[in-house]
Amino acid sequence: MLEVLCGLAAVVAGAVASVAGFGIGSILTPLLSLTLGTQLAVAAISIPHVFATAARFWMLRQHVDRRVLLSFGLLSAAGGLTGALLHSVASNPALTLVFSGLLIFAGITGITGQARRMRFGAKVAWVAGALSEMLGGLVGNQGGIRSAALLGFGLDRKAFVATTTAVGLIVDAARMPVYLATSASELRSATGLIVLTTVGVLVGTALGTRFLRRIPEERFHRIVGGLILALGIFMLVRAARGA
Repeated sequence: MLEVLCGLAAVVAGAVASVAGFGIGSILTPLLSLTLGTQLAVAAISIPHVFATAARFWMLRQHVDRRVLLSFGLLSAAGGLTGALLHSVASNPALTLVFSGLLIFAGITGITGQARRMRFGAKVAWVAGALSEMLGGLVGNQGGIRSAALLGFGLDRKAFVATTTAVGLIVDAARMPVYLATSASELRSATGLIVLTTVGVLVGTALGTRFLRRIPEERFHRIVGGLILALGIFMLVRAARGA
């Protein structure tokens, strides 16, 4: 039953990530943590995550905004790696509450259209990239806060997803060696679930990328804002229960 649920959730996660630029870790990590534990689940999900991110990048590579990638993406990798390394020593419920509040705020601005009125200059973009990825790494959810930060760049739907995917691929390349070095033996014991979720997210990625083409431009940012808001509320409730 768990395998069927993980497979279906992986397809949904891949499809959501193809529209919002995040969702694989947000959806699959809580599910896999039920059987693997949170720390191993985070490491295990990084494998299907990198495959899906690479596939999504390949399909949308011509739409990447290189200016935003250079100004936002480079320090994002450093921030994400720092956050992942500090996760075990700096993570706490209060930090998750702050993170949830930021996501809820970003989600509301995305739904109302306020996010599109914001514009980040190069210097602000570097800071936003580093801080958003570090905070996301600390609480174990980088994709959501990355998409929230990128809402302020005014990108069209394909450029938004392609650029956040490119940044995610850089972050994955920075953090994967850490997970493989620290959890290699444990990951081998979860090979079945890793293969199942990898196939699922790839199927979802293909379906979601097709759906992305059909979303009207004027509705796209509201859809992403709604997904970010939902993630923020989910994390807020989970943090409150764990407090």
